[in-house]
Amino acid sequence: MFKGKKIFRPPYLEKGDKVALVSPAYWVPQEVLSQAAETIRGWGFQPVIGPHTNNLNVNAYAGTAEERAADLLWALEDDSIKAIICSRGGYGSIHILNRIPQETYLAHPKWLIGHGDVTTLLHTIVSSDVMCVHGPMAFQMAGRQELATNITRDILFGTIPQYEVCSNDYNHCGHAEGILVGGNLSSYSSVVGTQFHIPPQQDIILFIEEVEESLHNIDRLFCHLRLQMDFEHVKGVILGSFSSIRFDLQFGSVEQMLTAHLAQYDIPVCCGFPVGSNSCIPLIEGAPCSLDVTTEKSVLTFNIDGERQSYNLVSDSRQLFR
Repeated sequence: MFKGKKIFRPPYLEKGDKVALVSPAYWVPQEVLSQAAETIRGWGFQPVIGPHTNNLNVNAYAGTAEERAADLLWALEDDSIKAIICSRGGYGSIHILNRIPQETYLAHPKWLIGHGDVTTLLHTIVSSDVMCVHGPMAFQMAGRQELATNITRDILFGTIPQYEVCSNDYNHCGHAEGILVGGNLSSYSSVVGTQFHIPPQQDIILFIEEVEESLHNIDRLFCHLRLQMDFEHVKGVILGSFSSIRFDLQFGSVEQMLTAHLAQYDIPVCCGFPVGSNSCIPLIEGAPCSLDVTTEKSVLTFNIDGERQSYNLVSDSRQLFR
């Protein structure tokens, strides 16, 4: 069994529960939030939209840092709200980390969903001993019912996925157990080594993805992780999607470059997992999980209570976000 403290699972939802839409980073048009609210209403929940989400600041953010933090704090402290979905990422979530008392997440445990720049918030929540979901955001849910959205809905109701992906030439076989953490590499690396990082003695399975970066910058960020983290407790690695990458180094792929760094560790490595900006299969961060990588396939299992649903992400790939 892996080493580490227990991470609290927020309660699953029931029909009629309230779900908040907040914007901790970039702004999205109000009509997009309204469309996402209709999707959430179709799930049987009551959507409520943060009061400051329409406050465009410096032509980028959804309000000032104080306003964005106020919306998140409102959604956390209102116990009638059972889950929080972020509208989009972009940049800006890091502005509000110090504006939310860390004890608030455990005092009012509820599912928070997002990815990309929201990675900084997700990791802060896990470091506060609460699970969360790295998954699709409101702008992706607006008017759409695709596989990633539907799995996210099912997680909120208590159906836990198990994922199977095909083999990859850069995989490294093995079995690993730990809590799942990670996300967007740029955003994740910005909190590693800070007060918002999980304790160094925690066994983890690390997953990363990236978009619109150069190979040399991905290399630098990954080296930063290796310097800041105790890789003795990294028991497995999942490499997600790396899209719109600038190839300024002579590697054939991001996977080729990163697995060269990982070759010194005798841990399983799963490449090509559909998590990132182009596809956002939801992952339960902070959940104890197991990763099994063989020559035929890789399987990710979340070891928490709930009903079970298996997904072969090869045969289901046509339904993923693109």
